[in-house]
Amino acid sequence: MADKRDYYEVLGVGKSASDDEIKKAYRKAAKASHPDLHPDDKEAEARFKEINEAYEVLSDPQKRARYDQFGHEDPTMGGGAGYGGFGGFEDIFDMFTGGGFGGFGGRSTRSQNAPQRGSDLQYNLTLTFEEAAFGCKKEFKFQRSATCDCCNGSGAKPGTQPQTCPTCHGSGQQTVVMNSPLGRMQTVRTCQTCGGKGKTIKDRCTKCSGSGFMRVTRTVNMNVPAGVDDGQNFKTIPGEGEPGRNGGPAGDLYITCTVRPHKIFKRDRYDMYCDVPVSFTQAALGGDIDVPTLEGTMKYNIPAGTQEGTSFRIRGQGIQQLRGTGRGDLYFTVHVEVPKHLGERQKDLLRQFEDSLNGREYERRKSFGDQVKSYIKENAERFKEKFDKK
Repeated sequence: MADKRDYYEVLGVGKSASDDEIKKAYRKAAKASHPDLHPDDKEAEARFKEINEAYEVLSDPQKRARYDQFGHEDPTMGGGAGYGGFGGFEDIFDMFTGGGFGGFGGRSTRSQNAPQRGSDLQYNLTLTFEEAAFGCKKEFKFQRSATCDCCNGSGAKPGTQPQTCPTCHGSGQQTVVMNSPLGRMQTVRTCQTCGGKGKTIKDRCTKCSGSGFMRVTRTVNMNVPAGVDDGQNFKTIPGEGEPGRNGGPAGDLYITCTVRPHKIFKRDRYDMYCDVPVSFTQAALGGDIDVPTLEGTMKYNIPAGTQEGTSFRIRGQGIQQLRGTGRGDLYFTVHVEVPKHLGERQKDLLRQFEDSLNGREYERRKSFGDQVKSYIKENAERFKEKFDKK
């Protein structure tokens, strides 16, 4: 496990991070390395798998607690012995906390034969800005495990059957006895011969290599609701995760979405924002301008004398509320465009226009000019002293 990076480092959070901080960090990291945004990039694909693996552990309170205690060397995740022949630190700890002393019965480990729920899966669906805003129908494929159709999940070669484990006699557990300075001690651990399954396979199924499971491709057709947002987990499909073990239920499939950026609009929850350039004449005289919306352009009357950077709101032209009836608003900011290349006649007309104003319409410039005059007057002696030294 030495080659595995720390899960907290993978998501870029500290060990004291809250569940919400972990979720936000995961969404940001997953989006940055998503294979759909980095086609044919094997490194991005590897990072994406690593990010999902880290989130699967850190988003689960029980898995996170065990990871914080044992790191990648969680003794409950493997069948090998450790710590002087015991099943791991957990076996040793239990011996000193009621797990068995002086030949009395050891603790009862969880048998691998018990029904176990399958793992949940997560699929990231990439949407355009419009698909997320209006909703759409999507078809996608994903892979998960399924019962092997060759051995029907037994793991044994067709025509043969798994045999009862000769070491644990089908219990899936072993009792280990040892002498120690504290006396004769014993503990119960997962059987190393069968891995806790209680059965061994002599002739393995060639299709699933004895696991009883095979990888299959599943196709999902679904309706994406209007209003979903980037990074949002908006759909859960029960039973479409990894299959359960020993009759346990299958896990679920969680669907999140990555929304591609739009060329014009930006989004904040259900509101949209955009910039609209206008000419100097339009800003000065006011009047109707064309404002883009998700349904096309619409006319909006800006007042005469509109200043650079002024923002306006159009109600109900934002994003449909997820599973609701209302819509957000559209905010657009006016940017006054000054012409760069003028002919002599145009320059003369502008000079005449400027002269005709006589500075009356430039309130901010007049105010700024008054401030400059006041500053110079207040510091006249200091300015004069510096001038005389030169």
